[in-house]
Amino acid sequence: MKPVIFYDGSCGLCRREIAHYRRLDTQQRIEWVDIAAHPHRLASVGVDYLDAMALLHGLDEDGRLVTGVANFMLIWQRLPGYRWLARLLAFLHLLPALQWAYLHFARWRFNRRMRKGCQLL
Repeated sequence: MKPVIFYDGSCGLCRREIAHYRRLDTQQRIEWVDIAAHPHRLASVGVDYLDAMALLHGLDEDGRLVTGVANFMLIWQRLPGYRWLARLLAFLHLLPALQWAYLHFARWRFNRRMRKGCQLL
């Protein structure tokens, strides 16, 4: 099974970032699922929609649920131009610091969307 990345297609920032990764994913190594357009896919793997809107979720090759920076590692390990970054971050043991920073960013992004009146399902 190839990894699955669940992303917020209704968020301009998320949409642009995933579009960038998708352009690089010429061998279609990752399944990209826009949860704004396909929320039922989350339910099929037991993920709450609001949880997925607040924090990046995905499935690894074994179907295990991963959140946060682990998803970026799934992406970067498979894309040309990013494989070196994944190796470097792992080698330098920077993943805990990146997870901390990502959690703060994700909270800010989610709260900002809520203040702007985002209509969630």
